[in-house]
Amino acid sequence: MKFLNDLQPSHDLTYSDVFMVPSHSSVTSRFDVDLRTPDDIGTTLPLVVSNMTAISGKRMAETIARRGGIAIIPQDIPMDIVRATVERVKSAHTIYDTPVTVDLSTTIGEAMSLIPKRAHGAVVVLDGETPVGVVTERDGEAVDRFTQVREVMETDLLTFEVGVDPRHGFDEMSARRVSLAPVLDDGRLVGVLTRTGALRSTIYTPATDPDGHLVLGAAVGINGDVAGKAEALLAMGVDVLVVDTAHGHQAKMLEALPIVAAARDAHASATGRRIPIAAGNVVSAAGVRDLVAAGADIVKVGVGPGAMCTTRMMTGVGRPQFSAVLECADAAREVGAHVWADGGVRYPRDVALALAAGAASVMIGSWFAGTLESPGDLKVGSDGRPYKESFGMASARAVSNRTRDEAGFERARMALFEEGISSSRMFLDPDRPGVEDLVDQIIAGVRSSATYAGARSVAQFHDQAVIGLQSSAGYDEGRPLHASW
Repeated sequence: MKFLNDLQPSHDLTYSDVFMVPSHSSVTSRFDVDLRTPDDIGTTLPLVVSNMTAISGKRMAETIARRGGIAIIPQDIPMDIVRATVERVKSAHTIYDTPVTVDLSTTIGEAMSLIPKRAHGAVVVLDGETPVGVVTERDGEAVDRFTQVREVMETDLLTFEVGVDPRHGFDEMSARRVSLAPVLDDGRLVGVLTRTGALRSTIYTPATDPDGHLVLGAAVGINGDVAGKAEALLAMGVDVLVVDTAHGHQAKMLEALPIVAAARDAHASATGRRIPIAAGNVVSAAGVRDLVAAGADIVKVGVGPGAMCTTRMMTGVGRPQFSAVLECADAAREVGAHVWADGGVRYPRDVALALAAGAASVMIGSWFAGTLESPGDLKVGSDGRPYKESFGMASARAVSNRTRDEAGFERARMALFEEGISSSRMFLDPDRPGVEDLVDQIIAGVRSSATYAGARSVAQFHDQAVIGLQSSAGYDEGRPLHASW
């Protein structure tokens, strides 16, 4: 990356402070851009779902991996839940969405409560293991909540066998005017295919491990039994370990990283597969060098730019994110490592600019909180708009979750010092209610940015991007007159 007219900024920059200048390009289609990441995670898109309790769970993990990214399971989730999550994601089909299933005696009320768990908007009714019907929200309208699904389900099912050609599936569903179809393997239900899912399966490549299963990562803190937790997560089959704390450039992080690296190396000796370690967060070249020297392969960059974070307002600590990523990526490159840009992205342009600054992937948190796949229950506000609740990972609510095993006095004492928002309503976008809808939007922008730079890969994009500085008026000039922006 270089600055326009070789300008050297006199102050640190946020994503809003910069823009990218079009360059000569021979890349004529956004589909000619390969967005697989250079960080050896196995991801085919440069997207990482942040390890936030209100955002990253099993539905998010399998959905984002199916499209090429990876989700990180938070460190404060009980280990039995993490194990179940890993098993669920690893057993999920890499192409077809996981079905929501009920039996014939299930009530409409219960079926309607399950539909928001998946973006495809339906439940499949099983008789034993055989699909016999499909129920959508429309089928439940004006029906008594205690009515059994057998009385209202659509029984004239269109089904496909595993391996169906996406174009054929799309055309068949369009001809039958159905939104989805169960997919069978020798009569056994393995997933559902939607018209949009058929299209996406030709655009995205799933992120998979060497055995062909979807990938996911998990976070480890720097306190407690670090070695034991790392060993347990490796045994479960996670694909990246994230050693995570708000202030990553500290002595306890530098003590924990070699412990995690030793557990990883022992696991690699036994299995032949070396699992990458990400660690953070830092915002300086010195922080990157120290974490890599202690065992990190990837360094998380960002202090204070997150939508749910109040660190900068509480402490004055942090750094504008574009400059932080730029400096840290340069330092990581010098020592053979990579960085993930963590926080501060609110629009597709921000993701593109983070990659231009040198990030291998971009971590997304609150932006994905208001989606059907985030872990929280879907609620409806007084204005009728659906929403999910989100909270920061340094908030009193998150601290309470992490310290559940502490004595009451200690928990209460730690909860006094919060640096994050404990509850915020994240409303679902009616046009983009699912995380895949947001991924479509983000990746369309990033691919187009790469074509403007004449780049066919993430590495080329960073090498060839030309970045200029702008005033707040320049930023506003680029904003369309549309409420969602």
